[in-house]
Amino acid sequence: MSSILKLIISIALCFFVAFLGSWATFQSVQTWYMTINKPSFNPPSWLFGPVWSVLYTLMAIAFWLVWKNRDLPSKSFAMQLFLIQLVLNLLWSFLFFYFKLPFWAFLEIILMWTTILFTIIYFYKINPWAAYIMIPYLLWVGFATLLNGSIWILNS
Repeated sequence: MSSILKLIISIALCFFVAFLGSWATFQSVQTWYMTINKPSFNPPSWLFGPVWSVLYTLMAIAFWLVWKNRDLPSKSFAMQLFLIQLVLNLLWSFLFFYFKLPFWAFLEIILMWTTILFTIIYFYKINPWAAYIMIPYLLWVGFATLLNGSIWILNS
């Protein structure tokens, strides 16, 4: 498979997940989410779209950098970790926004953050740049974990 086709698939995959997650989010972002207590450090709603667009783009490029690399023993596992964290990313949107379950979303996002960390570690073994460009995503999900946990506590 050509490198360009792998890039197109990587971008399509990440933005398909982004689309599904956005759909789940929009189900309650203008209703339920507006009514719950949020911490003082909650970013303005308009910030989330641009940030996630950049992060999904970086994720797609990171996945592509690993996928197009030569076969190494850890490559398959690294790609599987990436796909698992991508599924967890999507699941979080459904748990938090669609089902309105901040506690379960909080537990899930901790697992997601851990999976992202391991993805970065394995990506580094294959292509250090792929690992580096995943770091903003790890940091944002770390912040989202704090935000999610705070929302759960404030609304318990």
